[in-house]
Amino acid sequence: MGTCCICCCYSKDPLDQVESWGESVDRLLECKSGQIAFREFLKTEYSEENILFWLEIEEYKKIKSTEEMIASANRIFSEYVEVESPKQINIDCGTRESITKNISQPNLESFDKAQRLIYSLMARDCYPRFLKSDIYQGLLQRKKKR
Repeated sequence: MGTCCICCCYSKDPLDQVESWGESVDRLLECKSGQIAFREFLKTEYSEENILFWLEIEEYKKIKSTEEMIASANRIFSEYVEVESPKQINIDCGTRESITKNISQPNLESFDKAQRLIYSLMARDCYPRFLKSDIYQGLLQRKKKR
């Protein structure tokens, strides 16, 4: 992930970079308005937890204090990782067990494998469908009409 794209920082119009979202899932995810559009699409597929988890881990990696990291790790665990959690993500049981085993002593890499799995799932499965979706195609059309 690079720096924030132009659409979030400099542009008043979130549609300015909509075409660039079609270049890669990274271009989509590095842009705030891209994240919002992708999240709306994932809601229609009942898999919004994927981007929410991915974004939470991006923030988690920026934590400086141990106390805050422990609190955040436990919240993320109970919200996304724990079996039967409200927004349970689709990860293999080995990854889930590893996080569960180490949750009492979390570090900034505690969720890295799970985040990579979710990123891969979004990039491989969800992102190609997003590009064909009415949501993305509609945004492209609005951009072209200007």
